[in-house]
Amino acid sequence: MWNRCKEGERMTYDRLVCANCAGPVSEGRCRVCRASRERLQQQENPFAGLTPMTLIALLTVLIAAVALLAHQTA
Repeated sequence: MWNRCKEGERMTYDRLVCANCAGPVSEGRCRVCRASRERLQQQENPFAGLTPMTLIALLTVLIAAVALLAHQTA
C-alpha cells in the first residue's frame, strides 16, 4: 500500500512508526503494531473484503455467462 509523503514522495507502510511503542510498524513490536500491520496487509488484497458467498455468486455468474456465450456460438 502506498501513502503520499511530502512533495509527492512515496512511502510504504513499512516506514510507518507506531504511536504506541515508537517502533516501525513492519517489525510488529507490540500488539498495536501487529494489528495495524495485519489490517494494512489485508487492504492490499482487492479480494480481502469479499465474503465466500460473494465469491460463489461471482463464480456462478461467470459460469452462466460462459455457458450462454458457448450456447450462442454453437
